[in-house]
Amino acid sequence: MEFLVEFEVEVPDGTSETEVEQRNRAEAIAASGLAAEGHLIRLWRPTAVAGAPAAVGLYAAEGRAELDSLLRALPLADWMQVTVVPLAPHPNDPGPEDR
Repeated sequence: MEFLVEFEVEVPDGTSETEVEQRNRAEAIAASGLAAEGHLIRLWRPTAVAGAPAAVGLYAAEGRAELDSLLRALPLADWMQVTVVPLAPHPNDPGPEDR
């Protein structure tokens, strides 16, 4: 199954810059691992959100339970507001092989 996942990150007040940097590095490593495993297909940063740490990703998982488990394991998970939209194929989708 594929899912469209929107993330908004809000760093808690009083968090040290060192912790923010460490978590951001760990998040990049985690994203790379999810991509290598085939779970993170694409990741975008919306241009309309000036200055706000946000992302939109296309994920693949066996189902919502697996996706939720993957997202909870992310280093920034407790700082994120996450919106998940399950996706289904559209009959007019050209598919990746047609691009």
